[in-house]
Amino acid sequence: MRLPSMSQPFLLAPIAECPPGPPGAQVRLAVLGARGVGKSAMIVRFLTKRFIGDYEPNTGSLYSRLVHLDGDHIAVQIQDTPGCIQVQEDCVQVLDSLSRCVKWAEGFLLVYSITDYSSYQSVQPLYQHIRKVHPDARTPIIIVGNKADLLHARQVQAKEGLQLADELGSLFLEISTSEDSQGVCDVFQYLCKEVSKLQHAGSTDRRRSSIIPRPKSPNMQDLKRRFKQALSSKVK
Repeated sequence: MRLPSMSQPFLLAPIAECPPGPPGAQVRLAVLGARGVGKSAMIVRFLTKRFIGDYEPNTGSLYSRLVHLDGDHIAVQIQDTPGCIQVQEDCVQVLDSLSRCVKWAEGFLLVYSITDYSSYQSVQPLYQHIRKVHPDARTPIIIVGNKADLLHARQVQAKEGLQLADELGSLFLEISTSEDSQGVCDVFQYLCKEVSKLQHAGSTDRRRSSIIPRPKSPNMQDLKRRFKQALSSKVK
């Protein structure tokens, strides 16, 4: 099966190199999925609370914002991605620029539209591609069924999304970007929290590995005993 691809060449927005900061101070997210599933609308809804229904063909925008999360301000970078992936025989072909985006990001939203079954079929190959780049199973990936308000045009049942998420070991949510701003915010905020947890865990692991274990102090009584034994053997 082949998904429609964009006729115009595209480049993802350059990934800004940010100086290292304290754990949890900066989060890098990527939103992936087929064309027309509402990735750009989701990101804009999260960052501005506004819903915009129509967008020009996506050229891969990078959004950077300070987000208030659990009492802290976190610098969040979100890479929007074009929907020009090709799925054929359970294999996903992505451009090098998209692969670089996957390598750069720390957390992922895989989005499909409940009104487009082919977009649902693209989720599993995308997931497998991410896992090749990020073998650590702790890397958070959330599967999102968008356009849940268009029930009359539904092609993907909620149970199908849930079953796929269970098979892949991911969280699954159905949302309506146009009607449920809070649902969109919940998805992004949860992903930010999961990435922050992973950052903290990694920082703790690095601190532990950098600690050189202190050598055990010699047992003086044992040393005296051995010394006496050596002397006695020489006397004999």
